[in-house]
Amino acid sequence: MGLELYLDLLSQPCRALYIFAKCNNIPFEFKPVELMKGQHRTEDFRKVNVLMKVPALRDGSFTLAESIAILLYLTRKFKTPDHWYPSDLQKRAKVDEYLSWQHVNIRGKGSKFFLTKVLLPLVTGQPLPLEKLEGVTEELNVVLKQFEEKFLQDKPFIAGSEVSLADLVALVELMQPVGAGYDLFEERPKLAEWRSRVEEAVGKKLFQEAHEEILKAKNLTAEKIAPELMEHFKHHLLKLACQN
Repeated sequence: MGLELYLDLLSQPCRALYIFAKCNNIPFEFKPVELMKGQHRTEDFRKVNVLMKVPALRDGSFTLAESIAILLYLTRKFKTPDHWYPSDLQKRAKVDEYLSWQHVNIRGKGSKFFLTKVLLPLVTGQPLPLEKLEGVTEELNVVLKQFEEKFLQDKPFIAGSEVSLADLVALVELMQPVGAGYDLFEERPKLAEWRSRVEEAVGKKLFQEAHEEILKAKNLTAEKIAPELMEHFKHHLLKLACQN
């Protein structure tokens, strides 16, 4: 049995893994897990990841969850080019620093925007009140400013002159609000130029392929969500919206 990656490309970490594996010619079998259909909650998938989340990896009898752990596993197993996770101590530390920071910041705020703008109206039948959406947008804008000032600065990429895992993880996360209709690159030239460099580094065609579904997310309808997930989503999303 070869390497298997269990992915749904609506998910940011799944897209990072898909792009990374493809652009590094890592052989894998793409095992689709459709979150909206509840396929991550089946007994078959629980055998791969008892946490019932994507992405997940199976390599023979070995299984692994958590996207960052999987990315690092792939860099080591397939000895990918050094720039992805540099051997230089300080460059690697910069990658680690971003990957440690991003979970509750870029990922947290970008995901919150997507969930409240796209999914919440589907499960409740009404959009988020404008003042709530403005609050969620402002939270995202704060971390975008931090990202530019702390992590990007005036460098081509987060760790210096070459693309790394940090850049790939960052960009797929920033595409989630874009999929919800917020073009956060439009008035941020530094961020837009960085995005172009990252896309060029991984291959524009591959990047577009991985983001085809998320960029159509505004067209999602409630019928596409498994009925048994509706209440689960509704409880989670209303709780999230109340945090503002």
